[in-house]
Amino acid sequence: VERSAAAPGLWYEKAAPGDRRLGKVVTIAKSKKFRDNHGKVLLEGHRLIKDALEAGAVPQMLFFSTVGHLKLLPEAEIKRASLVKVKFEDIKSWSDLVTPQGLVGIFSKPDPAKMSYPSAQLTNSLPLLLICDNIRDPGNLGTILRSAAGAGCEKVLLTKGCVDPWEPKVLRAGMGAHFRVPIITNLDWESVPTNLPDGIQVCVADNNDPGAPARTSSVLRGVGRAGSAPDIPTAPVKSSPKAAREHKDEGGAAGIPELAALYYYEDWAQTPVAVVIGGETHGLSPAALQLAASTGGKRLVIPVVPGVDSLNSAIAAGIVLFEGKRQLLWRHKQEDGRQKLPVPG
Repeated sequence: VERSAAAPGLWYEKAAPGDRRLGKVVTIAKSKKFRDNHGKVLLEGHRLIKDALEAGAVPQMLFFSTVGHLKLLPEAEIKRASLVKVKFEDIKSWSDLVTPQGLVGIFSKPDPAKMSYPSAQLTNSLPLLLICDNIRDPGNLGTILRSAAGAGCEKVLLTKGCVDPWEPKVLRAGMGAHFRVPIITNLDWESVPTNLPDGIQVCVADNNDPGAPARTSSVLRGVGRAGSAPDIPTAPVKSSPKAAREHKDEGGAAGIPELAALYYYEDWAQTPVAVVIGGETHGLSPAALQLAASTGGKRLVIPVVPGVDSLNSAIAAGIVLFEGKRQLLWRHKQEDGRQKLPVPG
């Protein structure tokens, strides 16, 4: 055990080069089984670890290649962890990054209810929520979470069909979003409404463009996969019986409700509003459509050039969330303007 000259209040252990036990610890910490059974997550890199510490995440172990790495972190927070100095070559062999930074940490899995999110994030938070339904690609989910944080979402809900948000690839793509917006995970559809504000309207992003040819009109095929036809009628449109049959065995109800369709840039962002983004393969669950119907929600279509099958779910999420932000801010601006009008005497 040695004392840090750069940070005199810190003591650390110096590991032997090539210590296989530490390598095994890091490898195990990357697994979902470890995260689920032990309630711990693996974080890598200065930015992510600093964001986690500032948000109140509890560090268990920190592996670093030079003492200088510790100077970039809040000393009071890392004192609670076991500090282990290792060779950079060892961290490089453990790392999934192209250019490892020489800093890896094992943290207790953060509890959204106990996190301290950045004040700027809270100040700019909007009554805009995101529900991820069957997002199974790690890169897509991380990018979606980053967009949700950037748009000022109040909360993100993940259903049981989604990839684990604490998977390393999701963390890398999220770029710190995990510590800027509350993420509620592993929800079944029965418990989703209990995590939503009263009176919320739920809308779904969907590629089922009513004006498109029949081959592109599967209502359940991928929320991030926008439709491509030029016209959308204002009347509700029925979902295809085939789609209902395809998803009947996944626990959804056989009857698919009717939802009115709008272009994403039309007026849909009421206060508060939640948007459901479906996955790349399975798309929207019947339960997502039923929840939207029960709240008077709409189907939001992003028109694309005919012949283009769909949009990536992460791209679609970014488009819809930032349009929702624009509409909510515009509505707020109008309300402020009305409040400032002089009252006739």
